[in-house]
Amino acid sequence: MNYRDHYAQFLASPEKFWADQADRIAWFESPQKILSQNQRGHYRWFEGGKLNTCYLCTDYHIENGRGEQVALIYDSPVTGNVKKLTYTELRDQTALFAGVLAGLGVTKGDRVIIYMPMVPEAVIAMLACARLGAIHSVVFGGFASHELAIRIDDAQPKVVVSASCGIEINRKIPYKPLLDEAIKLAKYKPEHCVILNRPELEVENMTNRDHDWVQAIRHATAADFVPVDATDPLYILYTSGTTGLPKGIVRDNGGHAVALKYSMDAIYNTKPGEVYWAASDVGWVVGHSYIVYAPLLTGCTTILFEGKPVKTPDAGKFWHVIAEHKVKTFFTAPTAFRAIRKEDPQGKLKDDYDISSLRCLFLAGERTDPPTLNWLQDLLKIPVIDHWWQTETGWPMVANMMGVEELPVKAGSASVPVCGYDVRVLDPGGKEVGPGEEGQIVVKLPLPPGCLPSLYNDDDRFEKSYLARFPGYYTSGDGGYRDEEGFVFIMGRTDDVINVAGHRLSTGEMEELLTLHDAVAECAVIGVSDVLRGQVPVGLVVLKDGVDMEEQKLIGELIAIVKEKIGAFAYLRKIMIVERLPKTRSGKILRNVMRKIADGQEYTTPSTIDDPATLNEISGILNK
Repeated sequence: MNYRDHYAQFLASPEKFWADQADRIAWFESPQKILSQNQRGHYRWFEGGKLNTCYLCTDYHIENGRGEQVALIYDSPVTGNVKKLTYTELRDQTALFAGVLAGLGVTKGDRVIIYMPMVPEAVIAMLACARLGAIHSVVFGGFASHELAIRIDDAQPKVVVSASCGIEINRKIPYKPLLDEAIKLAKYKPEHCVILNRPELEVENMTNRDHDWVQAIRHATAADFVPVDATDPLYILYTSGTTGLPKGIVRDNGGHAVALKYSMDAIYNTKPGEVYWAASDVGWVVGHSYIVYAPLLTGCTTILFEGKPVKTPDAGKFWHVIAEHKVKTFFTAPTAFRAIRKEDPQGKLKDDYDISSLRCLFLAGERTDPPTLNWLQDLLKIPVIDHWWQTETGWPMVANMMGVEELPVKAGSASVPVCGYDVRVLDPGGKEVGPGEEGQIVVKLPLPPGCLPSLYNDDDRFEKSYLARFPGYYTSGDGGYRDEEGFVFIMGRTDDVINVAGHRLSTGEMEELLTLHDAVAECAVIGVSDVLRGQVPVGLVVLKDGVDMEEQKLIGELIAIVKEKIGAFAYLRKIMIVERLPKTRSGKILRNVMRKIADGQEYTTPSTIDDPATLNEISGILNK
């Protein structure tokens, strides 16, 4: 079946479509209703069904002959360790740690916060919670104490699972002092903490509430899986909100399992037994969905990578991992390849490795700029797929569905709506716009399985944040357009659209044009307040290594590109050459913060910032 027919089948009968997909997982009790609504009118999937996500990720595969297959490869260039766990080993270690949690009083419905680096124990802790029917909330390792305290107060965990440290290229980040300070700041006090002592930095001062991971495992009894309802929560994942308080995205067990298994086949074209690698972190949604759950639900081998695309030890590390572990499908953020391209512009380091196993590369997290896309296509000679989704949805909304039909790649487009999502583009009044017209990207309700059914303990905020703006639709907060063939172009957050003397202009489009210049590695364009024009664009540009060109001449050429491609009314007159751009640890450029700095507004340094010194440098430049 081709994509058009597959998508039409979904649109004709969403309930039948998802009922068919639900038949592909092993329920303990089949759902009584495929789609229902609760008292507030929020949609729920697979009501009445009973299952256990950990069972589906481990025990099920062992029962079906995959016990000796490698389930998880831990590759850590920062420690020099590579470790492999079979499905049987992963199940056994998970069952023991579930026994540890059960011994500390964790039962179905209790919350457990996991505050860990990229180590196998992080995955084991997540699966152990799922095994017991407990709700895990993974907090990115190294988050500031204040942010961790906010999450502790909201989730009210019975146990916090952590480690002695995280490791970043050439430095160690002690987690225990951060955790202790967070608990001190929090109004709610967890009863227990389980600490994994890493040999690189061991904790010397354990408190009465602390339990050593290894010692606890030695005295534990393996726990069996607990059947849960399809609509019971699997996890809470906090994402940033406009109020400054994080929003607790809830993911339920049934819809999550059905959607992620479908996505591995239909979108990523990855089958049981194949090696899948998502170079992200378990603290982010990509890590939840495509390091841990989707590959394991499918019976794949998944890679847990503790390193960076560059400097661990060089810009060839990704190629090394792909070659070493025979990766078939790779998924990472465009910013990772911009960093690689900056250090290895010709991609020569790839030639040192046999990456013939690689069949497809997927990119998400930020819009893939055409120069990066073209560079990768020329370098790899395989499909390079930009796709779009959010923490809220948990799996892709727009993508080239490689397991259904490979469609042409259009630079700048995330491709077409994924089956399950009725994607529309609306004007400010809620009217659907025509091809080529920009507007708000929305999804007609109901959202498919696997998406957030609400926010944790906050239905009001869920409705206000996502449903109130356009009744009957989920508002993504992103703007863009569809072309005549239905391909979706995501132009960035709607607050990244600027108004220059009445002209609505996309800063994403300007960034795309600036990166066409051979000297530019990456850039950001922000809208700055202007008395005459309302806003004017300002560009911040990072150059490729080894560029030797007079700065004013280069700036003139960059300004000319935008003037030529968009027009003089775009009024890009100011471009600054900078060493680096401030980003979050997941690679998102802090455009909104830079915009506030340039406008002299108050701002909060995000707790997710990768390097605060970079923001200080940019602040000094923008304030000149």
